[in-house]
Amino acid sequence: MGRHRERHRRRSIRLKDYDYAQDGAYFVTVCTDEKRCIFGDIVDGQMRLNSLGCIVRDEWLKTANLRKYVTLDEFIVMPNHMHGIIFIACRGVLQYAPTTRIEFRSPAQTIGAIVRGFKSAVTKRINELRGSPGVPIWQRNYYEHVIRNDDDLNEIRYYISDNPLKWHLDKENPNTLRTNL
Repeated sequence: MGRHRERHRRRSIRLKDYDYAQDGAYFVTVCTDEKRCIFGDIVDGQMRLNSLGCIVRDEWLKTANLRKYVTLDEFIVMPNHMHGIIFIACRGVLQYAPTTRIEFRSPAQTIGAIVRGFKSAVTKRINELRGSPGVPIWQRNYYEHVIRNDDDLNEIRYYISDNPLKWHLDKENPNTLRTNL
């Protein structure tokens, strides 16, 4: 069966009129193209990264070095996706993302630019390693959630750290038994 990509218009999950460059905390999830499990395996409830998974981890960690206004928090690389918490502090003060609109900043400082840069760096390194230029590694988009308070932050931290233990139930796991009710 050949590769099939849906070409329908996707509904945006972004908050209308929200400035994703403003200081705050964000939870992101990035999935592999066609949700292929290429970054390693879950063994005894722990993620075991392969060489491709190590590239993802290393590039994620570089994000804070390349962008001085970014601080990384909890993250996990899973077999076919990764989750991470990003704090943006352009004004030098970490705070939770407000829900009101502020004046827009450079697109280079948005959460979208951060994720695009990460995805691009991972794709380049993996394709160089495999000698396969132009092969997609990631799905076209990503998921983000604006973290608004300590309870939200702590719940997401727990979700990330617990992700390998719940892999057998994860909707991103292609081996999870699905039933139509």
